[in-house]
Amino acid sequence: MIKSVITLCCVVTLFACEGNYKDIQKLSLRDGAPFAEGKNINLKYTDSGKVVANLIAPSLWDYSNLKFPYQEFPDGVEVHFWDKNKENIVTSNYAIRYANTNLIDLRDNVVLITSDSLVLKAEQLYWNQKEQWVFTDEPYQIKFKDGSYNDGARFDSSEDFTNFISRKNKGVQIIDKTKMDEK
Repeated sequence: MIKSVITLCCVVTLFACEGNYKDIQKLSLRDGAPFAEGKNINLKYTDSGKVVANLIAPSLWDYSNLKFPYQEFPDGVEVHFWDKNKENIVTSNYAIRYANTNLIDLRDNVVLITSDSLVLKAEQLYWNQKEQWVFTDEPYQIKFKDGSYNDGARFDSSEDFTNFISRKNKGVQIIDKTKMDEK
């Protein structure tokens, strides 16, 4: 009988501890500390066995234990991503990815170079992965492969820049008259 009571107490304690494990984990973290930290990050994202993105970062702070989880890259990121075997590269000195919203906030010296030679420079760029949309409310400069450029205060665009809306901008657009005459 005593052996059964002791066994029952041990089992109850085991399940009680297991149920509170996440709470105990949270208690062991100091206030404001990340849940996990990584150094020299080299993540490869695949789709159907094919690498579609490669994220490289000196450090990663993971705050997935918070109610609004996020990952912070305090020392910047370099991301290579491929679409139909065309490589695009984006770099920034700081980045944060919000898990619940799929929003990525790139800051400080953001440079995006697309496979068709478009170069975008900005101090901040948001990328909504789910909606495949990029935007900024900060000044930016964009140069197209034909030599045209646009300097502006803010823009919204599809991630492939086929639907580009700029506000308060100036620039030079190069128009091929032969293509206009064909219409």
